[in-house]
Amino acid sequence: MIFFIHGKLRSDVVALCALVLLMVFNILTPAEALSGFSNSVVLMMVGLFVVGGAIFKTGLAKMIGSKIIQSAGNNELKLFILIVLVTAFIGAFVSNTGTVALMLPIIVSMCTNAAISPSRFLMPLAFASSMGGMMTLIGTPPNLVIQETLAQAGFGDISFFSFTPVGVVCLLVGLLVLIPLSKKFLLKKEDKKLKNDVSVHSPKALTKKYQLADNLFRLHVDGNSLVRYRRLNELNITQNYAVSILEIRRKSPGQGRFLKTVDQKLAGPETEIKVDDILYVFGAFENVNRFAEENRLTLSEATSTEFAGESANEKLSVREIGIAEIVLMPASKLINKTVKDSGFRDKYGVNILGIERNGEYILSNMKDVKMHPGDLLLIQGNWENIAQMSKKQSQWVVLGQPLEEAAKVTLDYKAPVAAAIMLLMIVSMVFDFIPIAPVTSVLIAAILMVLTGCFRNVEDAYKTINWESIVLIAAMLPMSLALEKTGTSTLISNTLVSNLGSMGPLVLMAGIYFTTSLMTMFISNTATAVLIAPIALQSALSIGVSPYPFLMAVTVAASMCFASPFSTPPNALVMSAGKYTFMDYVKVGLPLQIILGLVMVFILPLLFSF
Repeated sequence: MIFFIHGKLRSDVVALCALVLLMVFNILTPAEALSGFSNSVVLMMVGLFVVGGAIFKTGLAKMIGSKIIQSAGNNELKLFILIVLVTAFIGAFVSNTGTVALMLPIIVSMCTNAAISPSRFLMPLAFASSMGGMMTLIGTPPNLVIQETLAQAGFGDISFFSFTPVGVVCLLVGLLVLIPLSKKFLLKKEDKKLKNDVSVHSPKALTKKYQLADNLFRLHVDGNSLVRYRRLNELNITQNYAVSILEIRRKSPGQGRFLKTVDQKLAGPETEIKVDDILYVFGAFENVNRFAEENRLTLSEATSTEFAGESANEKLSVREIGIAEIVLMPASKLINKTVKDSGFRDKYGVNILGIERNGEYILSNMKDVKMHPGDLLLIQGNWENIAQMSKKQSQWVVLGQPLEEAAKVTLDYKAPVAAAIMLLMIVSMVFDFIPIAPVTSVLIAAILMVLTGCFRNVEDAYKTINWESIVLIAAMLPMSLALEKTGTSTLISNTLVSNLGSMGPLVLMAGIYFTTSLMTMFISNTATAVLIAPIALQSALSIGVSPYPFLMAVTVAASMCFASPFSTPPNALVMSAGKYTFMDYVKVGLPLQIILGLVMVFILPLLFSF
């Protein structure tokens, strides 16, 4: 728990270390310790990642979400309610992180078109995905954890929609609380100027935001230049001068003016510089000036431009080569990699121009900068290449792209197939007369998604699985067995029962709820559910009442954690995109978390009697 809170080590590594120690100290046998990796909950989660990935890859969720959201028009309250409801609906069937990943570019695009601040909606978006997860058995991992706990204790299985009444209450309370709180605390001062701006993610706005004009210089290659007739990869310009050549503008044959190159490869490693080329160089002035002097290049006048009819102060034209922002996902392979090792130019034909991290901008000497989760990267490249970046939604999310552009990279023609498979999976899990176990239904659906071509290839299906989450849960599940074997669960439950049990089951359940809620603020909601579920079960049995409301209290408290950006992946994912601080989560999330807790303490016994 200390290492989870500290956060320096990845949570799955911490869980694996704990698992190994349980074996080293003979608390668990190797078979007991490794039982989590064959657990039906873990296998079901693997299948659900694949199903959710297919729903995204085929554009099904984006199609549903964008059509419903577009019906709101420019009415901000209506848009807010629709965003929360649509996100909650998708979150009931797709993982929370996946839901936020596919809704994030849609919301930003919708806000851009309506000239409304995205910061008003992105935090509620993350919270709504968690509230939607309470609607169904597969919506959130803690639901699967408590189902497993009850099944192992000999109690009846929880059905697919057993959680729905609880989820509906969470959603209604959440809406009522979030509408005033988001309006009061989530509108930033700079956001109020948006009404006067065309778009917060337009190339013009991004150029201004990152002050590109201040770091962009044009160099003319004349007949005496030392770089003429040499390839870019021979010059090592970035290494020697800490500047980047973003593009080369060359006079188009048969025309009387300069044209910007359409092909981004023109500024690639194999590009040969020719006489009369205009090099667009990005970097600090002193570095650019040194590069120009040492290679006999001429700094072009700031008042001139290659394009007729173009303002001279907008030096970075975006006619064919554009700029956009992407936010790095927590599971991205780029995390802790340096910019120079990212391979963006080689793989995708785009350059990284700048990084926004925690409100600060990194614009120079970026090649050795390591990338962090939630970083906003400003990229430049051919518009088609930028659109292609949307294919890697498990790695990053492209912000500010039009819905039509985003639709180009999904397998839209497979959307009906994905919808049919998802519906069949849900039907087989909902109706008890179908003799198929839930885990079997999910695995069949996952295999069908691959076989019917909802993914371009099998590798794409594997990439949708968040292995960090899978290993974390598989390694943490045996911890509950260790707590039972050593008597720790009994000790903690006896302490809770002796202090609160005499006051009645309602007070005891409230104690378990808020203990879980407090723990979830510091460690992941899944890990908390795994640790507290057996304790809640023991507590209920020791005072002779039904464990159902107690276990439901655990899963609701574990899932409804909003007071910290680090308690759930969705909370962390929207932090940079919404420009939120830690205190924004405290101001909006903590009141919501407390109010939901108080409501649930009285609602749960009505839905699941003691």
